[in-house]
Amino acid sequence: MTRSTQNLFRPDLLASIGFFALTKLSFAACSAPVLTPAKQLDLRADSALIVTHASALYDPRYSTKHGLDTAVYHAKQNKIPVIYLVDDSPARYAMMDDCEPSYWIRSVDGEIDFSVDVKHLILAGGHMELCLSRSAHDLIEQAAKRSQKELKVSYVMDAIYSNGKTISETDPFYRDFHWFMEIVNYGRPGGEQWPKLNLLETTGIIKSIENDYLYLRELLPRWDRTFSKDTRIELKMDDFPSRVLQRGSRESARVQFHFVNSADLLH
Repeated sequence: MTRSTQNLFRPDLLASIGFFALTKLSFAACSAPVLTPAKQLDLRADSALIVTHASALYDPRYSTKHGLDTAVYHAKQNKIPVIYLVDDSPARYAMMDDCEPSYWIRSVDGEIDFSVDVKHLILAGGHMELCLSRSAHDLIEQAAKRSQKELKVSYVMDAIYSNGKTISETDPFYRDFHWFMEIVNYGRPGGEQWPKLNLLETTGIIKSIENDYLYLRELLPRWDRTFSKDTRIELKMDDFPSRVLQRGSRESARVQFHFVNSADLLH
């Protein structure tokens, strides 16, 4: 099943390119947050939204702002705890409109130094390949240590920023990715903080669902070093059928990594 026509001319993808050209927006700036000491937090719930470093210092194009606001709204509407992980970035760079999460936690590299015991982890923010990856690793390690039987990890793609560092020259979508990256970053100063897309934009560049799965699999935390060989591991994108990455045994624990376009599609 190809996605070329669907992706190249999708209104949400095109809108993200001309985000600032077409609209004049003002963004809420959160005042300096009151931090909860990480060691004091013991979170137990059915679900939780973890937002790692949602700062315009790292995503200056605000490519994830709408997705972040939607994810936080979704969580609050469904009484899901919301945790903002913040580093030393100035508070004025905070992208989200909602400055009242359940907790503000200091986390320099995305580390999770507090206990999280939930069945459904919802992840947003970034940097996908760095700080958010650290958050995901720490969270699944906690689940593995307590031998959790069921875990779903949802990545909200329009709320996660990335620089595409896992995309190599041998990937069939390499040229298209860099073409798009050059367009959205045209004329911007150099430096690591500038070349960012959100994951939804990146999957919009990729031409087929098979290539989407190849790309997303490279972004996963090291589940193969974290969970036992008896654990069933699945990768799913939107409502496409799950891909089994590790079959596990009949009575095994089950972990699903689910990439969704937007928090509106969470279930």
